[in-house]
Amino acid sequence: LPFFLVFVQLSSSKVNSGQRTKGSKLRNRRRPWNGSVGNTKNSGDVAERRRSGGGRNMEANRPDAGRTAKIFNSSKLAAGGTIVDISVRDIRFPTSKGLHGSDAMHKDPDYSAAYVVITTDSGPAGHGLTFTLGRGTEVVVEAARAIARLTVGRRVEDVFEDFAGFWREITSEGQLRWIGPEKGASHLATAAVINGLWDLWAKLEGKPVWKLLCDMTPEQLVSVIDFRYLGNAMTREEALGLLRASEPLRAAREVELRAKGLPAYTTSAGWLGYTDEQLRGLCREALAAGWTVFKIKVGADIEEDVRRCAIIREEIGWERRLLMDANQRWEVSEAIAYMERLARFRPWFIEEPTSPDDVLGHAEIAKAVARHGILVATGEACANRVIFKQLMQASAIGVCQIDSCRLGGVNEILSVILMAKKFGIPVCPHAGGVGLCEYVQHLSAFDYICVSGADERRLVEFVDHLHEHFKTPVRMRDGCYQLPTEPGYSIEMLESSLAAYEFPNGAEWQQEGDC
Repeated sequence: LPFFLVFVQLSSSKVNSGQRTKGSKLRNRRRPWNGSVGNTKNSGDVAERRRSGGGRNMEANRPDAGRTAKIFNSSKLAAGGTIVDISVRDIRFPTSKGLHGSDAMHKDPDYSAAYVVITTDSGPAGHGLTFTLGRGTEVVVEAARAIARLTVGRRVEDVFEDFAGFWREITSEGQLRWIGPEKGASHLATAAVINGLWDLWAKLEGKPVWKLLCDMTPEQLVSVIDFRYLGNAMTREEALGLLRASEPLRAAREVELRAKGLPAYTTSAGWLGYTDEQLRGLCREALAAGWTVFKIKVGADIEEDVRRCAIIREEIGWERRLLMDANQRWEVSEAIAYMERLARFRPWFIEEPTSPDDVLGHAEIAKAVARHGILVATGEACANRVIFKQLMQASAIGVCQIDSCRLGGVNEILSVILMAKKFGIPVCPHAGGVGLCEYVQHLSAFDYICVSGADERRLVEFVDHLHEHFKTPVRMRDGCYQLPTEPGYSIEMLESSLAAYEFPNGAEWQQEGDC
């Protein structure tokens, strides 16, 4: 027989006799998934590979390698069982039909999500998602399934007792990290899984995520953060100091926040694809509902921007704050020139004036627009905590806009919130999309109670789209988020919505045709 046929026969006989070979491992890695990981004949094999592969090789790099004492020591975590399955679904909404979400760079978005459900053999399921814009969601779904294979088979308590170590392990896996590292589709997928785990943890403890965080000691909070690459901006000890300083104020801040809610601004009126009539009508509706801060999309055409900004100022007056968002459209020189013309409308900030990766470009723009009293805001597309660190160190931003899915979930976001506190920069989270408002209310509540306290510069974005698809949607009153009270991360979607909008076979997409 030819050599390659002899090799195949030998390899086949070894696999069939129960011996594990390198070839069999490779075939398992290449096997396509059917939407979930676990509860299959290979689930034990996945857990075995995790224990004998990446976990072993990276043990020395874990943030708390060698620690044996439990940090949380929770009986509810101990009873949480083992993760036995993680399903991932491609969910898309045809929002492009109404040009909802349209801006200078993304003219026809279909708000979408890679939606994760984490199942254990004991207790509730954890739900998580990461936000996308339609095409490309399938890439993030596959990345989430790859991360899920590193997660199935673990004990829930083990994950949360060394959450920073787990976070580092899945973001540093020797093969997967090559398609990042800590950026792009792989990091979006990381957020879906990590956020699903936070939802699971909060449900096990019977608390909303914000309350779970606010009930942690400073030592417990820093235990979930991976401080790698941040040492020249913030150390673990500095983070502990900030959290300890505000700890005595937590109770009073929580009472205040429950009474007043989180101040917000609305983007719902200002999408670039809306007609003048829509812009005027939605401004009037928002004013009637108590909104006092408005954001408008700019960047596609300076003459149109001037005309539309004049319209929104006519509608909301000059006593209310106006924000502008260029969605990365401009070169640095263009941003400076265009803001010279738009400065007369007195915007509080210009958001994403150029590439989200251009730290020095942002710094140049920030210096130029400062003479008009305008701040630079960015963060919606900042890939990770390191980019935020550099933006802060370079005095390139005056407003920090964390995104609950662009960063690698709650763990990484906590590090950015703490750095922003050290640098004196308000955190105004990006929201909207699918579930982002539901997510960020928890993050801003933590920031207010445990880190920053009252600050009139601190606002949370609100966009009034797709909330009806969630079991516990956000509640707004007089332009403020009302604190969620249900256990979890407020991100669990209705099964009827998941079935209808799953791509490409959901009922809504069968009616729509191809994406």
